[in-house]
Amino acid sequence: MSAQPTIIALTFEQHATGRGIGIASPRISWKFAANNNTIQNWEQSAYDLEIIRGPVTEDYHIESSNSLLVPWPSRHLQSREIVQVRVRSYGGAIAAPTDWSPWKTLECGLLKRQDWTAHAISHSVKQDGGPLRPLRFRKSFRVKSIADVIRARLYITSLGVFQAYINGYPVGDHFLAPGWTSYHHRLNYEVFDIASLLHEGENTIAVEVAEGWYATRLGFHGGKRFIYGDDMALIAQLEIDSEHGREVIISDSSWKSHTSALISSEIYDGEIYDAREEVEGEDWTTHLSQDHSWSKVREIEFPKANLISPNAPSVRVTQAVQPVDIITSPSGKTIVDFGQNLVGRIRIPSIQVPADTIITLIHAEVLENNELGTRPLRIAKCTDTIISSGRELQNWAPRFTFHGFRYVQITNWTPTLTNLHAEVLHTDLARTGTFKSSHSMINKLHENATWSMRGNFLSIPTDCPQRDERLGWTGDIQIFAPSASFLYNTAGMLSDWLEDLSAEQLATEEGIPPFVVPDVLSDTWPRFPQAIWDDVAVLLPWTLYQNYGDVKILERQYESMVTWLDRGVKRGKDRLWDDELFQLGDWLDPTAPPENPGNSRTDGTFVADAYLVHVTRILGDISGILGHFENEARYKAEFLDLKGRFQDKYVTKEGYLVGDTQTALALVIWFDLLDSKTQLINAGARLARLVRKAKFQVSTGFAGTPIITHALCKVGYVQLAYRMLQEKTCPSWMFPITMGATTIWERWDSMRADGSINPGEMTSFNHYALGSIVNWLHKDVAGVSLLEPGWKRFLVKPLPGGTVTSAEVRYDTAFGELECRWTLDGEIFRLSLFVPPNTSAQVVLPGDGIAITNVGSGRHDFESKFDCAVGWPPEPLEPPMFNSEDTFV
Repeated sequence: MSAQPTIIALTFEQHATGRGIGIASPRISWKFAANNNTIQNWEQSAYDLEIIRGPVTEDYHIESSNSLLVPWPSRHLQSREIVQVRVRSYGGAIAAPTDWSPWKTLECGLLKRQDWTAHAISHSVKQDGGPLRPLRFRKSFRVKSIADVIRARLYITSLGVFQAYINGYPVGDHFLAPGWTSYHHRLNYEVFDIASLLHEGENTIAVEVAEGWYATRLGFHGGKRFIYGDDMALIAQLEIDSEHGREVIISDSSWKSHTSALISSEIYDGEIYDAREEVEGEDWTTHLSQDHSWSKVREIEFPKANLISPNAPSVRVTQAVQPVDIITSPSGKTIVDFGQNLVGRIRIPSIQVPADTIITLIHAEVLENNELGTRPLRIAKCTDTIISSGRELQNWAPRFTFHGFRYVQITNWTPTLTNLHAEVLHTDLARTGTFKSSHSMINKLHENATWSMRGNFLSIPTDCPQRDERLGWTGDIQIFAPSASFLYNTAGMLSDWLEDLSAEQLATEEGIPPFVVPDVLSDTWPRFPQAIWDDVAVLLPWTLYQNYGDVKILERQYESMVTWLDRGVKRGKDRLWDDELFQLGDWLDPTAPPENPGNSRTDGTFVADAYLVHVTRILGDISGILGHFENEARYKAEFLDLKGRFQDKYVTKEGYLVGDTQTALALVIWFDLLDSKTQLINAGARLARLVRKAKFQVSTGFAGTPIITHALCKVGYVQLAYRMLQEKTCPSWMFPITMGATTIWERWDSMRADGSINPGEMTSFNHYALGSIVNWLHKDVAGVSLLEPGWKRFLVKPLPGGTVTSAEVRYDTAFGELECRWTLDGEIFRLSLFVPPNTSAQVVLPGDGIAITNVGSGRHDFESKFDCAVGWPPEPLEPPMFNSEDTFV
């Protein structure tokens, strides 16, 4: 028998685990791992599925090459149903079977609203004003015989965020569950297996609930409180199945409640914990106290929102970071340096100080004049406070808040390098893509972008994680999504977020997506249509479909897409954008003054029109994929019409633009808005000239920065792209690294060369948007990009340049891990490629231009002759008497 691959990673839909899935007929996917390098050109021809449903085993044999999101072959699943699934594939020259995959458990959540019998409960006395003090709830119940328990599940959510305990043990390893959704439309719930936490006799379920995003103040300029509600609540349903039937313990009027020892816990301002509020010698999570201060609960109205089992993984602690230094500032403050700008919290294993001592921990990203740089936080306090009872406090960490920080200033407690650490928190996405090269600073750039993604993918994709904002800005994720979906598996998280976007968009007559999702700015930022930001309604589903091959994401979002393009866009007489409408456009152009970040060199309407033509073409393609052929014809005709109108408005016959800027030229090149080869050549030459004239510094904002290097490479100016990448004077990708950056900054000069913080109000040291350059590192430097959705076929086309002599990527596709690495030894270019089973690649080598189509799975090695020194380094365009010294690295 010939060698066969191994089946791994059996998954259902885009769900993180398969437990608590909210779909009755979940599609199934599996990946392959090649156990040796002899599996060449292996393609699946058929597969077998075995499904165990109770006492019955169902067998299915399907003739198909597809291993990605294959249809559920059995009857619909029911709420709470648990089945076992395994698969094997047939393939290779003789269509031999692989070994069976390991069994994977699939468990449904509560699929119908009537499955919920729990009530929403709150404290007996409704709190006035805010912040709201966190609440504690608990109830005792009996388990007659632990040996009879077949399974036990806790279905739980809250208005606010919660942490549950069974008999004193934390339930799950999540943080800030159920996460942030558009609470008026969709409310997540969690499903936990708690059988191992039960014991015979009396048991206690205890839950602590804090404001989270539900009731806290959100937004800038002081924000707004109680956007979703002013009453925190718990909804819990504990079901214990035994040989004698099912016992259900629900949240109702039989529970008891008490205010927490947390005096307050807010997203922006941090947490205040008063240890004196704890009852000495009692653990409230383990047994019911005789303390009469525990009161009856108050039942409130059950949420009208849909209760959703999310596809996205939970937020978790993913890494511990030890401090690297303890600094005494000029003013005598004690500041702990963790060496990395991160998002999370501080953990202190043990604290003991005299009673009534107030310990404060103030978090910030940077130092300014060797003092804590808190001005960029605006009015967010970002402070955690401990009030001591005099007793030892063990294993302290804030429970319901998070901070963006590298530095922590601590008062009234003496830190050392070993008696505290930082815990990194973010949505626990699976890492899928890695990159490295021979150039250490390029590697650092990639690492910084990855850290910024981690810090801003906390429940939702945010703009920044530290100041009084932390909102789901649509423009940021629209431009960063191709990079994000390579670095991590974002399918579940971002498709869930898109459902919030469409729910909020379609709830209005105008059909305009909000600037931020969930929308908490409606009172301060009334919706008005915007290119780039609102175009996320079309472009993000398209990015997810391309990367994960999931057509249902397109189906779910299709009404949102059509509504945006047909009703939301405000058009002028020429069917392009209305010239009178303000556009954010090429936001954060480097020349924009700190107080006016929208003052771009590129006209905002030009940017909007280019995007409109591009998005119209994409929606035509999506319509065809979904079988909406009438719309496909309509949008494709409209695309041609708009493209012609765009050219009449902005483009000369020779390919020069009315908007003669790097962003404008990059847009028309990258979006294919030119008609002739002559136009493309001239536009490319003009772009190259402007890049040289700018001395290779970045001269683009939100619209141009993600695509400028792509556009240069598309028109043959690879060395100019590398020269831009390697420039180290401000503004450039390398300048922040020369300043010690460990994440991507919001502005190129968030920290100025003299060590002072940019004076603008909007200055963050952790924004991923300008890190979109890493998509170019994956696609052109390392050389891999998709040709078919889900990476069924992909292109391998490295473009060496600059001083980079090697690069490699690994990417865990929907079919298995691909690996591509190249080296340049003198003029000899060598490429080593591993193609996952059941996929194929097209390889284009530099220099000789050898194209090899339909390279099948397995290990492949190639070689060509290529002189990387040609054209390096490019010279800036300036008078000879002003020739600059080299400023690249």
